[in-house]
Amino acid sequence: MIKFVFKILIFIAALLCLAFLFFQIKGILLAPSLENDLQSKVCYKETCFFVELAKTKQELEKGLMYRFSLPKDQGMLFVFGQEGIYPFWMRNTLIPLDIIWINSLGEVVFIAENSQPCLEGAECLAINPGALAKYVLEINAGIIEELGITPGSKLDLYY
Repeated sequence: MIKFVFKILIFIAALLCLAFLFFQIKGILLAPSLENDLQSKVCYKETCFFVELAKTKQELEKGLMYRFSLPKDQGMLFVFGQEGIYPFWMRNTLIPLDIIWINSLGEVVFIAENSQPCLEGAECLAINPGALAKYVLEINAGIIEELGITPGSKLDLYY
């Protein structure tokens, strides 16, 4: 009888350990999209995207790398200290993206539609906007066309 109770206790302890590991792994996988609770947003006309902010050197370098998906109403807003020419590439980005360069007035200065993933080991070319921008917005591919965003369009940034 004691051996039976002992086996049940070991089984329960093992289940608790597995549950703990599951929630730890789930938290790690979900953490990137919840870093700033998506309280910031970028709007074009009536459509808003809840955005994760990338402001630190590490956040700016990592961007949306290694993300398996991105909800349609979400994105990442890269916030640079000053206007400049900021080339982007798709290294280790797993999903196609539309990339929008925005100046300090909220005007779209350059777009890169349907930028395709560039995985480890492949030659990844930089997308060079050739225009001064203070912000860069990454959203799911196809949305620029769907909304009719073009250079000169005005976006409202709330962060």
